[in-house]
Amino acid sequence: MPARPSDEPVQALAAEPHRYRPTGDRRGEVRRSEKGRDLVMSNPWFETVAEAQRRAKRRLPPSVYAALVAGSEKGLTVDDNVAAFGELGLAPHVAGLCDERDLATTVMGQPVSMPVIISPTGVQAVHPDGEVAVARAAAARGTVMGLSCFASKPIEEVVAANPQTFFQTYWVGDKDEMSERLERARVAGAVGLIATFDWSFAIGRDWGSPVIPEQIDLKTAMRFAPEVLRRPRWLRDFARSGAIPDLSVPNLARPGQDAPTFFGAYGKWMQTPNPGWDDVAWLREQWDGPFMLKGVVRIDDAKRAVDAGVTAISVSNHGGNNLDGTPATIRMLPAIAEAVGDQVEVLLDGGIRRGSDVVKALALGARAVMIGRAYLWGLAANGQAGVENVLDLLRGGLDSGVLGLGHSSVHDLSPADLFVPAGFTRRLGDEEG
Repeated sequence: MPARPSDEPVQALAAEPHRYRPTGDRRGEVRRSEKGRDLVMSNPWFETVAEAQRRAKRRLPPSVYAALVAGSEKGLTVDDNVAAFGELGLAPHVAGLCDERDLATTVMGQPVSMPVIISPTGVQAVHPDGEVAVARAAAARGTVMGLSCFASKPIEEVVAANPQTFFQTYWVGDKDEMSERLERARVAGAVGLIATFDWSFAIGRDWGSPVIPEQIDLKTAMRFAPEVLRRPRWLRDFARSGAIPDLSVPNLARPGQDAPTFFGAYGKWMQTPNPGWDDVAWLREQWDGPFMLKGVVRIDDAKRAVDAGVTAISVSNHGGNNLDGTPATIRMLPAIAEAVGDQVEVLLDGGIRRGSDVVKALALGARAVMIGRAYLWGLAANGQAGVENVLDLLRGGLDSGVLGLGHSSVHDLSPADLFVPAGFTRRLGDEEG
């Protein structure tokens, strides 16, 4: 288990932000001068997640970047996930603030240096080190790594990089295959399981969907050459690694078989009969450790999850990539936390871009938050160091929030620390609302 990290990076950042260097890749970044010319920056540090996103957009081929932006249909949910945090106000104190703040907590029994963990995503083609780089960054900052079954790196490599790894699975294949998948995760050393059952295979985006190939072969390489050649740093990173973007999903491979392609596995997932609550209970029985059900947005579903024996639930709308029009997760969090927060751990996933967002989620009942796009921007911008940069920013913003609100611990945050406008929250699946 990684040791709890020092606060030195955050202190250094506060004292001299222009000199701060995260560990790892220190190669230069490009910015615009006042005259519009490109300049090389010796400092790859970025001061906000928004800047990380801008750098990711400049660095990644357009198709890869568009796949990360994602969203569904009109983009109502993906936009609301972020915008809703801006509707919440903070209520800071003027004096009597605490000199020392404790940001540490636990998530499903795992000690973490702050209530921010890595949400499972597939990061094919973003960076050569993929999820291994993310896992190392999470370990360096003392937090949990969530690994998707659709990830580009095998679970054995990821757990080696961060022993605090939760393995995530969809309901793909028959029960024998799922049992094999869980056993592999158990043997590899995963310390928790995340089950995601909310996916509804929504398709179509008003702004257009990226073209994602089945595999990288000569024909595909020629097709994508024009956009790839315009991103020489991304191409250089893969060339130096001696690898090409791998569009397979090794964690869905059956024993003794090759890893399926992303779309091959996705097609199999589409053909798998949808799970019921008895299947949730069955999967829970197969895993003898901490178990999270991800994708809960309704009060009645949260209560059923408790009945199924889960350890934790994640209030999540799949980052706005599922049913468009689902409310922002922060709007649904308070009612769910009120209903089941005294029985299971409640986490929030969706829209986290800064430390004050973490403050707001904790104040409304979340034990911790899960981040997705935020760390993907960091990974694209600067590899492992970029993910560490994002985690440092969230930690710094969280610490500032706890300080300003007059607390000594993240566990002291409450709705009294916020201004919540009338009509902000949403109660889904509850006879009261």
